[in-house]
Amino acid sequence: MKNIFGEPLQGCCSNPMTGFYRDGFCRTSDEDFGKHTVCAIMTEDFLAFSKQRGNDLSTSRPEYGFVGLKSGDKWCLCASRWKEAFDAGKAPLVVLEATSEETLDIIQMQDLISHAYKEIQPQNG
Repeated sequence: MKNIFGEPLQGCCSNPMTGFYRDGFCRTSDEDFGKHTVCAIMTEDFLAFSKQRGNDLSTSRPEYGFVGLKSGDKWCLCASRWKEAFDAGKAPLVVLEATSEETLDIIQMQDLISHAYKEIQPQNG
């Protein structure tokens, strides 16, 4: 499993547990028609956009073991949904190291980089 930089894919999130295989990684296979390969950080704006497009990610669905997402949660998004949101100006930030290389079949590298999540490093001093 490689990320968009050709390095080992990092985990996206285990709380809530994400990924097509619900193993915390944004990895895919031929079984995953949606290509859940983009590790994104949810925003209210994106969640509303996704719900408007028919994919309600914010409502709990206990029958599927899904708690519902809130702003700040990390989640493996379908690459095509992220691109749709990007084109509409609603794309969430992306954890590049946890985004699978297969994403590059659908989204251009520079578009992902333009939405890179950067962790704030504590300053010494």
